[in-house]
Amino acid sequence: MSGSRPLGVCCGRIIGLLAATAALVLLQACSAVKLAYNNASELAYWWIDSYADLNEQQSQQLRAELAQLQQWHRSAEMPRVAELLKKTRLLASADTSPEQVCSLVAEARSRLDALIARAEPAATALAMGMAGAQIAHLETKLEKTTAEWRAEWTKPSPQEIRAKRLKTAVDRAEQFYGSLEERQVSLLRNAIAEQGFDPARSLSERARRNQDLLQTLRLLSSTNPRPGASQSAAALHAYIERLSHSPNPVYHAHFEQVIQDSCKTTALLHNSATAEQRARAVRKLAAYESDARTLAATR
Repeated sequence: MSGSRPLGVCCGRIIGLLAATAALVLLQACSAVKLAYNNASELAYWWIDSYADLNEQQSQQLRAELAQLQQWHRSAEMPRVAELLKKTRLLASADTSPEQVCSLVAEARSRLDALIARAEPAATALAMGMAGAQIAHLETKLEKTTAEWRAEWTKPSPQEIRAKRLKTAVDRAEQFYGSLEERQVSLLRNAIAEQGFDPARSLSERARRNQDLLQTLRLLSSTNPRPGASQSAAALHAYIERLSHSPNPVYHAHFEQVIQDSCKTTALLHNSATAEQRARAVRKLAAYESDARTLAATR
């Protein structure tokens, strides 16, 4: 299987809270970068701090929570990641189908869900302790990153955007298969043209998510009246659910269709692979699986 967009689902965007670490840690695992994984909790801390501008007490608590989260992930989840990589490796030696690809995507999403669920209590505590100035800092940071995204994806022409997406898709595929043939590049080019990426729709959803996050944090950090622990946990959980499953039915349907289209493209590309390309992909996945098992066994 290629390192295509659907497998990127296991590495979804969670902004501003400890729950984001779930995506980051799983990303490092799927990348089989041992050094990055072993330092993931510290990397995650600095990433979260850049958004939340933590004070000393929050920093100490967050570092401790991240270390515990990573240790749990190493022992409880990394073996499951290894099994998922093994299943992918076994499938990669033969032709596949969109349904098989989407099944792997669903398993990756379930692993991310488990990690987010584990992070929720610590994320709730962090959110409840955020001050107004920190939320304002977060809002400024979100505005900056949104402006950067807008410049990157809405200012170029549609042709330039398709060319950029094609380059990304080719780069990801070549990480597994090696150099693609022109017929395979054409396959990806045609798939991208058919998918109809809409930057305006994505930008609108991004804005919705940002406002949802800010409103949730203001609720959890409110002192008039101060919400209880159970109410805060429920509010954060509801926010994460809205992040994973957009309440905008049009966007949610679009997102699910993108996954289906990506599964189809991944299957078509894999089935077009030569014997040499498939063998390379199998070796790559075997190396990732080996790394995951080594990480799981390390204490």
